[in-house]
Amino acid sequence: MGIKVEFNPDLALRNISEYKTGNKKLEECIPENLEIGKIYDFLKSGQRLFWLNNDKFWGNGQIPLCETDGSEHLSRPLASIKILEVTHFLDNDGKIQTKGKYKVMDVFDINDKKINFEACRRV
Repeated sequence: MGIKVEFNPDLALRNISEYKTGNKKLEECIPENLEIGKIYDFLKSGQRLFWLNNDKFWGNGQIPLCETDGSEHLSRPLASIKILEVTHFLDNDGKIQTKGKYKVMDVFDINDKKINFEACRRV
């Protein structure tokens, strides 16, 4: 027996339409208008581990923000973010959840073919 955790090199959230149709909570979705420098809340199911780092070589802990459809399919990075805090908790149904805050460092044009990350390193 062990502890079930998932390591996430990125933050993958749902499209805001999932919130508008009542399928997901606001914190589970990418905000409609991402603003550089703004801090947002996030919520993920399960016990997730994210990279908290300030090493300049690795982009000061910046990771990609991607969109997911829930079946482990991810978009290209939509933004570069920095995870500021992470908390694991049991919700009212006894399910493990991960919540936290992230700061938007940069927003990308999804149609631009520029490479913004190499593996986990911000370029």
